[in-house]
Amino acid sequence: MKRHELLTMMRPLLYILIVFLFSQWWLTDLVVADEPGVSGSTANNEVTVLSVYKSGGWVMHVLLLCSVATIAVIVYCFIRFSVKKMCPEGISDTMVRLMQSKDVGGAYALCNENTNSFTNVLSAALLKVNFDRDRANKESMDQAAGEELDYEETAQMQWVNYLNVFATIAPMIGLFGTVLGMMQSFGDLSAGKSEPSDLAGGINAAMGTTAGGLFVGIPAMFFYFFFRNRLTAIMSLIQKRTSFALDVLSGEVRISEEGTPEG
Repeated sequence: MKRHELLTMMRPLLYILIVFLFSQWWLTDLVVADEPGVSGSTANNEVTVLSVYKSGGWVMHVLLLCSVATIAVIVYCFIRFSVKKMCPEGISDTMVRLMQSKDVGGAYALCNENTNSFTNVLSAALLKVNFDRDRANKESMDQAAGEELDYEETAQMQWVNYLNVFATIAPMIGLFGTVLGMMQSFGDLSAGKSEPSDLAGGINAAMGTTAGGLFVGIPAMFFYFFFRNRLTAIMSLIQKRTSFALDVLSGEVRISEEGTPEG
């Protein structure tokens, strides 16, 4: 396996590891000072990821599922959304040469042998080729390519939208846990338990679920915008390369012997 391929596979795991280590360092450095006891001494309790998780109750289990799903989608998007996967340069160059020689059958066979977003868009356009019409039926090819491009972008964007879903519902689930924790504290207060230690459990659960919801929601929102922009850029590249290939086929663009467009 080549070095750059290995780095591509390890990159999402590296991002996740950095986020986890940063959150562990941040939460571990938080120190909650207890109220002075009878002896007047003050004890310090370190707040870690595990202690926050335990304090949130069953709501944290739901947030854990959201976290696992978010990580899975992030890893998938890192692997799937790349120019190499969706619009390989080698396939694009080969396609241009086939378009130059008007080998539509060879180009369509190449699309079927190498399935990706670029070949899917171009193969839809090739079905409209008609050399008996002006510019090989260029208008119909452009329309078919545009429709297939919209379909491809919508299909791929579904995965990115999952990150937006998790970024939205995770803080809401955390807020639900916050409400439950505050209800517990007010219930203890109405029962006559007015000591800080009596109310600490409910408040701790409330704050823990809030932190958990944000811990899942913030990275999910970041990667949602990150992959949305990446997908938009890749789709623009696919559109550009498809349009160029069709221009070569229709004769609007001529390629010199050196492989450069002549106009």
